[in-house]
Amino acid sequence: MWEDLIRAIALVLVIEGMLPFLTPNGWRQAMLQAGRLSDKALRGVGLSSMLIGVLILYLAQ
Repeated sequence: MWEDLIRAIALVLVIEGMLPFLTPNGWRQAMLQAGRLSDKALRGVGLSSMLIGVLILYLAQ
């Protein structure tokens, strides 16, 4: 189980590193815009992301 968790974290880091590597200026602009969002909006984005991830995990089994 721990090996799977470590692999999942590694995969997240690889995927999240792709955008700043491929388009650093676009990523920077996106982060600036995200910084201007309210806490409620950021929580909504986080919740949506988590629910989509759980749905993908559920469907992949």
